[in-house]
Amino acid sequence: MTTTTKTTSSFGLVPQIILGIFCGVALASWSAEAGQAVAIFGALFVKALKAVAPILVFILVASSIANRKIGGASNMKPVLILYLTGTFLAALTAVAASFLFPTTLVLAGTAEAVTPPEGIGQVIKTVLFQVVDNPINALLTGNFIGVLAWAIGLGLGLHHANKTTKQVFADVSHGVSMLVTFIIKLAPIGIFGLVAETVATTGFAGLASYGQLLTVLVGSMLLIALVVNPALVYVTTRKNPYPLVFTCLRESGIPAFFTRSSAANIPVNMQLAEKLKLDEDTYSVSIPLGATINMAGAAITITVLTLATVHTLGIQVDFATAMLLSVVASISACGASGVAGGSLLLIPLACGLFGISSDVSMQVVAIGFIIGVVQDSCETALNSSTDVVFTAAVCQAKA
Repeated sequence: MTTTTKTTSSFGLVPQIILGIFCGVALASWSAEAGQAVAIFGALFVKALKAVAPILVFILVASSIANRKIGGASNMKPVLILYLTGTFLAALTAVAASFLFPTTLVLAGTAEAVTPPEGIGQVIKTVLFQVVDNPINALLTGNFIGVLAWAIGLGLGLHHANKTTKQVFADVSHGVSMLVTFIIKLAPIGIFGLVAETVATTGFAGLASYGQLLTVLVGSMLLIALVVNPALVYVTTRKNPYPLVFTCLRESGIPAFFTRSSAANIPVNMQLAEKLKLDEDTYSVSIPLGATINMAGAAITITVLTLATVHTLGIQVDFATAMLLSVVASISACGASGVAGGSLLLIPLACGLFGISSDVSMQVVAIGFIIGVVQDSCETALNSSTDVVFTAAVCQAKA
C-alpha cells in the first residue's frame, strides 16, 4: 500500500488492543449483561473489515499488476511453495499429535443443520465456480477467489494501458488504503466489544470439558507457529527467523485471534507488510491469496477433529491412510472460507475417508462450534500471521 499514514498514535496499536482486552474482560466479569450490551462494537468492527476487505483486495491486486514494471521479477512462486508446504506440514504435525495424544469425543445430541462438501471433487468444483463468479457478486458475497481472479485479469488487461489510466488505479488504491487505516484505528474498541461478548457468553470455565481436545489443537498450532514456520523461514532466508515470527504474531496474530476471520484481517496484514517495507508488488497479491489458500490452522483443525472421531469409533488407521488424510486435509483447508468457522464444515469431507457417516461427522462439527471460541481464534491467528511471515521471508531472501 502506498499510504504513509501511521495506524498508531504515540500509544501504539498493540498496547491499545491489550487495554481493550482487559477492559472487555473486566466489564463482562462485572456484569454479563453489560458485556453483551457492548458486543455491538465488536460486531460493527468485524463487519466494517469484512466490508472493506473485498474492494481492498480487488483494487490493490489490480493496481499492483497494472503498475508492475514490464519484465519485473515476481516473488509469487516461492511464496506459493511456502504456503503449500506449510499447510501440508501442519496436517502432518496434527496427525502426529493426534496419535501421540489420542482424544475421544462424546458424540451425542443433535448436530447443527449445515451442508458440508461431499468429496474432494466437490471442493474443486466449488473453487472453479468461484473463479468464474460474477465480479459484482464476488465483491458482494466476499468470494475472495472470484475477487482475486477478476483483479488479476483486470490488472493484466491494464498492464499495457497508458500512464494516466494506471495512475487512476494507483490513486484509488491510495484512497482505499486511507479508509482501511481509519478502520484499523478502531480495532481497540472493536476488540473490547468482541472480548466482552465472549466472556459474557461463555465465561472462563465453559470450555473445561474439552480441555484435551483443545490442548492437542492449540499445541499443534503453537508447534507450527514457533518451530515449523521459523524453520521454513530460516531455510528461505538463512537468518534468525524469530524476530520476524514474533513481530507477525504480535501485530497480525493478536487482531486475527479476536476477529476470527482471515478475510477481515487482510487490511491488518497489508498495513504490517507496509511497515516491514516489503515489496508491494509481492504482498499486494500474496496477502489476499494467503487468506484463501494458506490455511495451516484449518488443516490442523480438520485433521485433529477427524482423528478424534476415528479414535472415538475405534477405527484403526495405518500409515498410508494417515498420509492420505494429511493430503486431503491440506487440499480441503485451501477450500475453507476465510470467515469464522469455515474449516469446520470440511470435517465431514475428511471423515468420509474412514467411512464415517454424515450423522456422526456433523456431531463433530457441532463440537467444533462449541470449542470455536478458542479453536477458531487460534486457527485464524496462525493462518493470518503466517501469510505475512512467508511473504516477508521471500521478500527478505530476494533483497
